[in-house]
Amino acid sequence: MDEAQVSRSDILFSTPDNPVPDNCTAGYFEGFRGTRLRYALFRSAISPAKGTVVLLQGRNEFIEKYFETIRDLNAMGLWVATFDLRGQGGSERLLKDARKGYVRRFMDYQHDLEIFLQTIVLPDARLPFFLIAHSTGALIALASAPRLNNRIDRMALAAPFVGLGGQALPEKWLRPLTSTLSRVGLGSVSMGKDQGHRPFANNPLTSDEVRFNRNAAIVAARPDLTIGAPTARWLHESLMAGSMVNEQSHLTRITIPTLILAPMLDGIVPYIYQERLSRNFRAGQLITITGARHEIFQERDIYRSQALAAIQAFMPGTEPLVDLSETAA
Repeated sequence: MDEAQVSRSDILFSTPDNPVPDNCTAGYFEGFRGTRLRYALFRSAISPAKGTVVLLQGRNEFIEKYFETIRDLNAMGLWVATFDLRGQGGSERLLKDARKGYVRRFMDYQHDLEIFLQTIVLPDARLPFFLIAHSTGALIALASAPRLNNRIDRMALAAPFVGLGGQALPEKWLRPLTSTLSRVGLGSVSMGKDQGHRPFANNPLTSDEVRFNRNAAIVAARPDLTIGAPTARWLHESLMAGSMVNEQSHLTRITIPTLILAPMLDGIVPYIYQERLSRNFRAGQLITITGARHEIFQERDIYRSQALAAIQAFMPGTEPLVDLSETAA
């Protein structure tokens, strides 16, 4: 049995309605400070390849959730390289309580990305390199971007986590609270309930019930891939990183042409925060997706296709695949 076949059965989780894409290799690499991180590389059947997308996930996501999007990118002639962020998915947990969403320093995510590029992407993938990221992954991309100017040709950032909304406590109260808890050694305290499976009704993530239920089925079968509420430390570090990337001095240092895919009905990262980011971001272009919720790549086709079409038009060497006139089923 070859490496790809072993990877499919032993590392990546497949279901009948969410099979592993063809021609992939999966494994583990050593991230910052020796943290074990799960990764996968998906090769396009189109030859020659038009480049490689580095795909960065959001908080509490995992590789399997992106199989459909990976197929779409492969169909554009793009390879896809992705990994589970530290502390979630199939990567090593950082606390004894594996359900707690934690990070010691936000910079740890950035170091992991650097190591992934050096040890997996550069040796094994195809140039040019692009980056597509969602939510927390997009914040990691923004924070890392000044150091990636010579390695990443273009970025598409979906609902970047540059502010927080829809919470019981407003952000202006969360900031001092999580800072204090972290400073006095209580950074591992959970900031909310571990809600587990949420019903589709009134969820802030997607209006597509089929995709919502598909992801819920993965979680039901493999709850070990998920985490619960974020800890005080995670919120403190992420909110601080969000403030940093919004600073004009930081945005000026980013020269990578960037799309900001902003869902208008985002209940996690309010649209106004994403619009504000684009105002001061000379290399960035805002693409508003009216009617979409936070998880654009898990949304109904009428919204999701707009994001894919924008990416295809933006990434050099790709050709149209989706029809913007199609409506949701």
